[in-house]
Amino acid sequence: MKNTEHQTQTIDAADKILGRLASQIAILLRGKHRPDFLPYLDRGDIVIVKNVEKLKFSGKKFEQKKYFSHSGYLGGERFTPLKTIFQKNPSEILKKAVFGMLPKNKLRAKMIKRLKFEKTK
Repeated sequence: MKNTEHQTQTIDAADKILGRLASQIAILLRGKHRPDFLPYLDRGDIVIVKNVEKLKFSGKKFEQKKYFSHSGYLGGERFTPLKTIFQKNPSEILKKAVFGMLPKNKLRAKMIKRLKFEKTK
């Protein structure tokens, strides 16, 4: 097998819908846009996203959507609103969306590491 180079793709997230952008990023990270795509090989690109704080949300997601987490103890479930996470770290919302769209196997950890965010001043 030949070793393929990871190309760098830069995406501007300003005024783009969260889910549509996340699916585009997942395709690039996985390498499905390449003619030599194989599902068991990691041939995707490095994706750099800028202007994440200008993302848009369709419908009433910004007020109503909640993320679930559990501490492992009885009654240890927590629901965090999207609005709270987005104000603290907007890149975390996009990362969670892309992470859920990648295949649930050992390659997912390698793919998500190639998703990078450009800091804005």
